[in-house]
Amino acid sequence: MTPERHQPAHRGSASLDERLLVRWVSEHAQSVSGYLQAMVRDRHAADDLLQEVFFRAWQARDRYAEQGKERAYLLCIADRLARDRGRRAGRETPLDDVAWHRIEPAAADEEPLAALLRSEARHRLSQAMETLSEPQRRTLLLRYYGGLDFREIAHILECPVNTALSHSRRGLATLRRMLAEPAETQR
Repeated sequence: MTPERHQPAHRGSASLDERLLVRWVSEHAQSVSGYLQAMVRDRHAADDLLQEVFFRAWQARDRYAEQGKERAYLLCIADRLARDRGRRAGRETPLDDVAWHRIEPAAADEEPLAALLRSEARHRLSQAMETLSEPQRRTLLLRYYGGLDFREIAHILECPVNTALSHSRRGLATLRRMLAEPAETQR
């Protein structure tokens, strides 16, 4: 392990703990935020949950042991918080309410037609994502936003690796089929 990595033997060092938190935020906040926005479909709620993710990670820093990717650890916390929020709300917000174009902003030098086509593609993707089961959607979001491997995804979903692979395969097949269809047939 490199000296910058958080090591349980140095729990008394506040500066080491602070560096850990700063590194987690700087390296993983964008991925965790994207995942939360896609899961809860509300930018403000996702921002609140993002703060809660890092707060909980900070609170549990004494129990944190590097057994895998830090991002997987943080996304596991994010996933639980997003699912808890969904259960409390009792109803999911339709994906059409997500401002997908705000998750990945347009380039300053992008042509208007290219921006329009990208916006339409994002809208079609959001409609296709709506058709996926929750495990399929979570699997693909953890893979896309988190860059997690299927072992890590299976741990977060609390399922066997083959089940996570199956969720991914079926979800991607559904997305391919839906995105291959002309836009008019999906309305």
